[in-house]
Amino acid sequence: MANHSFNTLQTFKSGDKTGRFHSLPALGKELGLDMQRLPISLRLVLESVLRNCDGNKITEKHVRELAGWQPNAKRDTEIPFVVSRVVLQDFTGVPLLADIAAMRSTAQRLNADPRRIEPLVPVDMVVDHSVMIDHYSEDNALDLNMKLEFKRNRERYEFMKWGMQAFKTFGVVPPGFGIIHQVNLEHLARGVHYDAKNDVYFPDTLVGTDSHTTMINGIGVVGWGVGGIEAEAAMLGQPVYILTPDVVGVELKGALRPGVTATDLVLTITEMLRRHKVVGKFVEFCGPGTSGLSVTDRATIANMAPEYGATMGFFPVDERTLEYFRGTGRSDEEIAALEGYFRAQEMFGVPAASDVDYSELLTLDLSTVTASLAGPKRPQDRIDLDRVKQTFTGLFSDSSAQGFNMPAEDINKVYITEDGVEVRHGDLMIAAITSCTNTSNPSVLLAAGLLAKKAVEAGLSVRPHIKTSLAPGSRVVTHYLEKTGLLPYLKRLGFNVAAYGCTSCIGNAGDLTPELNATITQNKLVCAAVLSGNRNFEARIHPNIKANFLASPPLVVAYALAGTVMKDLMTEPIGKGREGDVWLRDIWPADEEVQALLKYAMDPEVFRRNYAEIADNPGELWKAVQGEEGATYSWPKSTYIAEPPFFEGFAMEPAPIPAIRGARALAIFGDSVTTDHISPAGTIMENSPAGQWLLANGVMKQDFNSYGSRRGNHEVMMRGTFANVRIKNLMIPPLADGNRFEGSETLYQPSGERMAIYDAAMRYVSQGTPTVIFAGEEYGTGSSRDWAAKGTQLLGVKAVVARSFERIHRSNLVGMGVLPLQFKGDHSVASLGITGTEIFDISGLENGIQPQQDVTLTIHRDDGSKQHIPMLLRIDTATEVDYYLNGGILPYVLRELLTAA
Repeated sequence: MANHSFNTLQTFKSGDKTGRFHSLPALGKELGLDMQRLPISLRLVLESVLRNCDGNKITEKHVRELAGWQPNAKRDTEIPFVVSRVVLQDFTGVPLLADIAAMRSTAQRLNADPRRIEPLVPVDMVVDHSVMIDHYSEDNALDLNMKLEFKRNRERYEFMKWGMQAFKTFGVVPPGFGIIHQVNLEHLARGVHYDAKNDVYFPDTLVGTDSHTTMINGIGVVGWGVGGIEAEAAMLGQPVYILTPDVVGVELKGALRPGVTATDLVLTITEMLRRHKVVGKFVEFCGPGTSGLSVTDRATIANMAPEYGATMGFFPVDERTLEYFRGTGRSDEEIAALEGYFRAQEMFGVPAASDVDYSELLTLDLSTVTASLAGPKRPQDRIDLDRVKQTFTGLFSDSSAQGFNMPAEDINKVYITEDGVEVRHGDLMIAAITSCTNTSNPSVLLAAGLLAKKAVEAGLSVRPHIKTSLAPGSRVVTHYLEKTGLLPYLKRLGFNVAAYGCTSCIGNAGDLTPELNATITQNKLVCAAVLSGNRNFEARIHPNIKANFLASPPLVVAYALAGTVMKDLMTEPIGKGREGDVWLRDIWPADEEVQALLKYAMDPEVFRRNYAEIADNPGELWKAVQGEEGATYSWPKSTYIAEPPFFEGFAMEPAPIPAIRGARALAIFGDSVTTDHISPAGTIMENSPAGQWLLANGVMKQDFNSYGSRRGNHEVMMRGTFANVRIKNLMIPPLADGNRFEGSETLYQPSGERMAIYDAAMRYVSQGTPTVIFAGEEYGTGSSRDWAAKGTQLLGVKAVVARSFERIHRSNLVGMGVLPLQFKGDHSVASLGITGTEIFDISGLENGIQPQQDVTLTIHRDDGSKQHIPMLLRIDTATEVDYYLNGGILPYVLRELLTAA
């Protein structure tokens, strides 16, 4: 119940009914502020602060500070944001459930009631990350892949079943229903909520343990991705603390040209905003071009906010939002409440750019957007379709970080696999219609189906060695592709429905044939994948595929037909059909053809029937899974689920944080090190520390599954930290050809012995030697995965020193008790000549910690000299100071829960 002196409780009309709400216009009147000038995304956060103001964690001072937000003020105040729900995917959700279960076990060991550890807001886990594309291009691929999924993940699913009965507000959307963000968009999001206890309506808000949680911003819901540890705090009643953000307005003008897709638009926005540096900022779309976008186009743009670096990519609620709610089967009562609430708050409709005070305003004319791909290594590297061949050719021999540093004369060489397949550089190995980014958008999926139909009718086909797959984010997609008669044509080209999950986008593409793998690795072939996903970082899609491109679903089909990125689809035929050359323009569908079929994609009854089956008919495989009973988990021996060590030695009083002195560099990395580099989700290599541990514990290689599926077991995950096969530790000397060594190795100091990063870390830990990671710009970009921070902590790393940090990973490091330190000015690893042989001290925290204070890094060099370097402490808020002093968020929250009870 709100506890403040503001007179803001008012009523609004919801259809024939009335409801109570906390009125922001009334707050503005009381404070003498014009709320209409405040960005809508901030107003929704303000509503939560106002409604949850309790005089304790959230005070009237917090309300006044946020209500008085200034576009260009210094950002040094924090916002305590209480969300209305939490969403999880299973790769991040299972370790979160393990942490909560460990809290209950710890409470029990302290003779406290374990049921004190209970989520206070609804929590939904959508199981979408576990299915792999083992079978493809066959009619029963979906059935076969799901059976394999359940066989591999039985222990994890049993653990989920325990969680469902142990916690009152914890629900699971079983495997086979779709991808978390599409399920959230189509089903879980209800627009506004009703608090029956306090008789108050309030807007939907959330955090999710996946960075692409921002997709929900497309329907006017405030939400973003956080690490699992921060999500745990949110579900256990803690506010999510964020620094008051800048809000960048993006004014969209005009309209997309014929043939240009929402995917082309989001890749353009990603390039533009990443260049503009919007990390840690809210992005809010406005202007007439925004009003003209469908909700599914908006959701595509919002989905990739992590790729352009923003906390959110927010779109206001308007008539298009109401249309989408009707089309996806929400009730008339819910739609009336949504419209009535937002009109009463004076937040209905897309504002003009001049109506709102933004920190900055950028403009994009939609008519300038062209057909595009992005890659081959980063989503912000957009390429015009007519420059893909030229770009790949240039990067082939380029020695920069984005190039492949291969001899230029090798680009046209032909190689023959043992089973007789001709392979060249640039050849496609994987073509995947995948990911919530695009499969939530009927316009691009119908375009892919129409292109497939025209291609089949023209006599085109896909080479059989290309791994083609269709993995929709919702079962509704299959329904409308069948209803429109397009699915059979996609199947003819190998795009059979293989799964309802993330698949290739997160590295669950499954393997290539042994013959292809052998030819690629032996000859250092630079082969390609084209997918309709949102990320294409090195080794993410497949460890042996070096060039990975993001594209719209119709372009995925087009490149599958072309078979290579060494073909210019604008000036060369895509292939030979029955009547000779076929060009892309011959088979590209007209916008009118797509529009004519869109009615089949928005059938309310289909959505209602589909999502009713979560409870009524979740499938025989899920029904057969049996979980433990009881309030606490027994932790049976398992290589999938183990009690995490984060509460070992837990006491109600936190121990003092030891000073960091005599530290060694565990590794030195360059720019754009992603959370995929730090904690890979995909293949576990047999000769890696994690692979060796699994073999030693009786797991055969074919049953390794993936790192992502084993995040419930810290023994696997700490061994998998920094285990990406493409990671480059700059402590390792360059190879003879000048290229950097790729792999999880380091030089143990002071001996200089070369070994696995995990082995060196354990040796340092056994000797009581603290370690430090050094890096360049954008450290921790990419997925929200908290194991990138958890694994770092378990390796004994006490601080990460970087030129800059990505938002979520910085927060996760603090949440695990690891210091994030940022170089100031022009200082960097290179400018300071750090090689990894030095000894390091970190000082300045001995007399207390202040957010964003200066600290000193002292470098002791081999020649006996010392250098004192000022650093910026990236513990950004007072609450984060408390987390750090408690050893992280998890011990902090547990102490608070056990003290309050």
